[in-house]
Amino acid sequence: MFQNAKTVTPRLVRQYTAKAKRTVLGQDTTKIKNYEPKISGAHENRVYVWGFQETGALGLQTNVKKAQERYTEMVHHPTRLQFSNNNDITDVAAGYGFTAYAVKRSDGETLFGSGINTDSQLGLHLKPKGPKEQSQLDVIIYPTAIRLPRVAGDTDEGMQVRCMSAGRAHLVVVTQNGTVFTLGNNSYGQCGRLIIEEENYARSAVIHRIPQSDICGETDEIVSVECGQDHTMFLTKLGKVYTCGWGADGQTGQGNYYSAGAITLIAGDIERERIVRIACASDCVLALNEHGDVFGWGNSEYGQLDDSPDAEIQLCTPRALKLTKDMGRVKDVAAGGSFCMALNDQGLVYTWGYGILGFGPYVEQTSRPQHLLPPLFGRNDFSNATTVVSIGCGVFHMGAINSDGDLFMWGKNRFGHLGLGHKKDQFFPFKAALNGKVSKVAYGVDHTVALCRPHV
Repeated sequence: MFQNAKTVTPRLVRQYTAKAKRTVLGQDTTKIKNYEPKISGAHENRVYVWGFQETGALGLQTNVKKAQERYTEMVHHPTRLQFSNNNDITDVAAGYGFTAYAVKRSDGETLFGSGINTDSQLGLHLKPKGPKEQSQLDVIIYPTAIRLPRVAGDTDEGMQVRCMSAGRAHLVVVTQNGTVFTLGNNSYGQCGRLIIEEENYARSAVIHRIPQSDICGETDEIVSVECGQDHTMFLTKLGKVYTCGWGADGQTGQGNYYSAGAITLIAGDIERERIVRIACASDCVLALNEHGDVFGWGNSEYGQLDDSPDAEIQLCTPRALKLTKDMGRVKDVAAGGSFCMALNDQGLVYTWGYGILGFGPYVEQTSRPQHLLPPLFGRNDFSNATTVVSIGCGVFHMGAINSDGDLFMWGKNRFGHLGLGHKKDQFFPFKAALNGKVSKVAYGVDHTVALCRPHV
C-alpha cells in the first residue's frame, strides 16, 4: 500500500525583498580582497650556507659568545644568509674555512668576507677595542668589507668583481677594470709575487695588485681564476692558462716540480688549444677546450689522469687524457682531492678515481670513468627532460646542478657540508633542500655556499 508512496521534502528557497536583492547584486567589488603572492626582495640572488660554522665561514653569527657555543658548531641544513637579504651578492668563493662574497652596493664596497683570517686572506682587521698593541681578528664571524686598494682613476664600476677564487689560505680577485688582487699566504708564490722566507702573514696589510696586462698582455684579458690548495691558475679570453704557486705535484703545469712566484704561461698539449674551463680543488687539475676535449696535469696518484699500468703518478706538463675519449663531447669538468668528474653534452655525469664516487658504499675506486644514472639527478616519467647542467666538487665531496635548479650532493660529510641534516657519508647523489633555483655552488673543504635565484 505504501510501496508507491513518495517522500516529499519541502524545498527551502531563500526569499529576498526587493531592497535586499538590489544590495546583494550591487556589491562593491573594490572591497573584495585580491590574493597577491609574496614576491621576493629586490635583490636578484639569495645565498644559502651550511657546514662547519665554528670558523665563521658561514657568516651566520653576530655574537661571539653564541658562536663559541657547542650547539652552533655545525649547520646541517641549507640556511639563508641574512647578509644576502640586505646586499646584492653576485658571486661567492669558498676557501679552507673562509668565504668571500662579491657584492654591488651604493657605498662602493665590492668585496666582503667571513671566516678564518689567520693569514690575512680576508685583509687586515683589527679588534675595535683593546690594549695599545692592537691584535688582529683571526676569526670573522659575520661578512665584513675587504677594502681593495685603489689608484687614481679607479671607479666603483671598475672595481666590481669579475671573478674570484679561494685556496687553503689565499684569495685571488679579478675586477672589471682588469686588475688582479691577491691576499693571504704566499709561502709557495700562490699570490703571484716574490716568495719571502719566514714572511709573517698574520696582521699583514699586504694586498698585492697586479695589472692584467702584466700577466697576459694588452690583447688578452682574464675571464676566470681557479685556486687549488696552494697554487693559482688564470684563464684568459683567448684560452691561455697562466699559473703560479706550489708545484710539488706538478699542479702548476710549468714542466717542473718547483714552487714559483712568477705567473707563467703553460704549454704542453694545451699550447695550441683554446681552453674554456679549468678545475681544481686540491692538486689535480682538469682543463677543457672548446671542442670538448679534456686535458690534465698534477697529482694522479689514483689514476685520475692515466689508467695505464705504467702511468706516472705526477704530471708536470698538461697532457691530453685518453680515458675520457669515450664520453663524447664534454662540457664541464671538476677535480677533487683524489677523484675527477666530467659532464658530457647528453647530461651524463662521469666520476673516477678514489673516494665516494656515487656508486654506493662498495665502490670506492675505479680507474675508468663510469656514468651515474640520470634518475639520481631528478629525471623521471613526469620530468623526462630534466638533465644535469653543471658539476663541481670540494676535496672530499661532489655536487651537480640539474636543469630545474636543484642541487644534488654526495661524498664525505664529516662537517655536515652536504646539507642533508646529518654527518653521515652519502654514497649516492641526494637532493639538498634549498628554497631557490641554484645557479652556482662554492665547495669549501668543510662548508658549502650556494648562490640561488628565487622561484618567484
